Amino acid sequence: MSRPDGARTTAELDAVIEQTLRDSELEHEHPRPGAWVVDLPGTKKLKTVCGLIVGEHSLRVEAFVCRQPDENREQLWTYLLQHNARMYGVAYSIDGVGDVYLTGRLPHAAVTSDELDRILGAVLSYADDHFNTMLEIGFGTSIRREWEWRVKRGESLRNLEAFAAFADPTRGA
Repeated sequence: MSRPDGARTTAELDAVIEQTLRDSELEHEHPRPGAWVVDLPGTKKLKTVCGLIVGEHSLRVEAFVCRQPDENREQLWTYLLQHNARMYGVAYSIDGVGDVYLTGRLPHAAVTSDELDRILGAVLSYADDHFNTMLEIGFGTSIRREWEWRVKRGESLRNLEAFAAFADPTRGA
């Protein structure tokens, strides 16, 4: 039963979240009432872990995207902020050490199966679509060093292929 102020109970919201995650066949955990951890499978970022936390008036959505950049912090922050203006339901943010997250809030009344599907899709899309660019900006030197090291040792470059255009000196810049 909804409360008179329009806010819904944790149990009501948990039921909507659980049904949505089951219908979407997403791996998830429910460690306690009002708390969900969802694995969103991607292609560039193989998995984005998204937390859904029921608060008193809203559902908080939070997903780790990447650790703090090694270099070009201002360039990465600019890139992320420019994307925020065009994003749906969540925005890029950083924590106290500079790790990158996607965060958002939904009022209780907006927590429906369709809206959860849209928000989780947005989280997955933004984390996955921009991941390689974020790594190139914030970790380019490390990626180039790793590429060189693997080439010298004859190691596989398979999981670095997405960065070949800028990491492989034989391809020309």
